[in-house]
Amino acid sequence: MASEQPIAELTRASTASGTGDYGVWTEHRIPDDRSSWNPAICQFYEYWLSLAPPGGLPGRQHIVPTDIVPLLSRLWMLDVFRDPLRFRYRLVGTDITRSLQRELTGLWLDEAQPETIRNPTLRDRYRYMVETGKPTWRRGQTLWSRDPTHRLIENCLAPLAQDGKTVDKIIAVSVMFDASGREL
Repeated sequence: MASEQPIAELTRASTASGTGDYGVWTEHRIPDDRSSWNPAICQFYEYWLSLAPPGGLPGRQHIVPTDIVPLLSRLWMLDVFRDPLRFRYRLVGTDITRSLQRELTGLWLDEAQPETIRNPTLRDRYRYMVETGKPTWRRGQTLWSRDPTHRLIENCLAPLAQDGKTVDKIIAVSVMFDASGREL
C-alpha cells in the first residue's frame, strides 16, 4: 500500500481550491451525438443507461452478463475504496489482458499502472466519476503501456452504486485500434 500517500497527496492538490477544479481534466463528457462511437462502446453505454433505476445509478446487481456477451472480452471493472481513494481491478476481459500483456484482476490500479497517479487526466477521470456519478467517454492515444500495435483507444467508463447513490464500482468497455485506426 505504498502508493496510498501519493494518491492522497495528488487528490488533495487537485482539489485544493475547493471549487471542484479538476486541473487539466477535460471531463471526457458523453457527447449528445454518439453516431461516431464504436458500436461496442455505444452498446455498452446504452445498456448502462437502461439499467439505471429512476433517479439513481445502476449497481452491479443490475448487470446480467448474458445480456452483454459480445462485450465481455472488452469489459473491465474496478472496485472503489475510500479513505484514501483507491481502485482495484475486480475483473478484466481477455481482450484487455491481451492488450496490456498481463493479467490485472485483483491488482490495485495505481500499482498496476502508476500512470494513474502521475497523469492528472487519468487520476481525475476516476475521481470525477466517483464524486459526480457520471459516466465518461474518451477516444485518443493510449496512455498506458500496451501491445505496441495498440496505439488508439476508445472507451466508456460508467459508475455503479449498489445503493443507487454511492459509487462503489466503475465498469468500462475499451476498444483498441492500430495507428491507422483499424479496430483490433
